[in-house]
Amino acid sequence: MNDDTLTRDAFLGGLLHLWQPREGYRAGVDPVLLAATIPANSGQRVLELGCGVGAAILCLGARVPGLTLTGVEREASYAKLAVRNGGPVLEVVTADIAALPLDLRQRQFDHVLANPPYYRRAASIAARNGEREAALGEQTPLEVWVETAAKRLAPRGQAHFIHRAARLPDLLAALPPDMGSVEVLPLAPRGGRQAELVIVRARKSGRADFRLHAPLVMHEGQVHRDGDQYTERVRAALRSGAALEF
Repeated sequence: MNDDTLTRDAFLGGLLHLWQPREGYRAGVDPVLLAATIPANSGQRVLELGCGVGAAILCLGARVPGLTLTGVEREASYAKLAVRNGGPVLEVVTADIAALPLDLRQRQFDHVLANPPYYRRAASIAARNGEREAALGEQTPLEVWVETAAKRLAPRGQAHFIHRAARLPDLLAALPPDMGSVEVLPLAPRGGRQAELVIVRARKSGRADFRLHAPLVMHEGQVHRDGDQYTERVRAALRSGAALEF
C-alpha cells in the first residue's frame, strides 16, 4: 500500500492518528469500545490477536501509559500499517493466531484482547475485498481465538472479546475450564432495543460468579438523526479516550 491508497484518521478526538486503507476493512467504533473497557494498569503486558492496523491496542495504550504492547496480525499489509502506526511502542508479529511463533508461545500477558471476525460464511456472503473479508469472515474458528487468548494469559490475567450478540453462546462455550469470573456487557444501539454486540471478559483461574451487566446504550433517542448522537458515556470513550467501566 502507498500513501495514495491510505487515509490517516483521528481516533479518541485526535489523541491518536492511524493510517488505514482507503478501501477494504477500516477500523470503526468496535475496537475503540473494546479498548475502553480493559482495566489495564501501567507496567502490564498486553497482547492483541488480529490487531489489524492497531486500532484497539493503540487506543488502550493512549489511555494507559507504560504498557508493553504486542499485536499479532496475519495480513502482511495490515501488519505493516500497524508497525507504522505504533512505532516503537507496539511490537507487531506477522503470523496466524493458529500458528504463533515459538517466542510468542513462551510468553505470558496480563491482558489479551481480540475482535474476531463476526460472520460465519456458511450462513453469509463473503466480502469482495480480500482484506475486508479477512477481517469480517470467520476463517479461523472462534474456538481457536478463545483458546489462543486463554493460553497466552498469565495467572489471573484477563481475556477480552467483542463480538455479535448472536455468537455469545459460542463464545462462552469456547472458554476453557480454567477461565472464570466471566462478565458480559451487552451493547444496545438505543434504549429499549436488543443488544447487537457484546463485550465479554474472563479471568484465568477466576472464581467469581458469572455477571450479566445492564446494556450499554450507544445512541440517544429512539430513531436515527444526523449528527453525533452517542450517549455521554460512549461519547467520552470515543472522543476523549475515557475508560468504560463495566
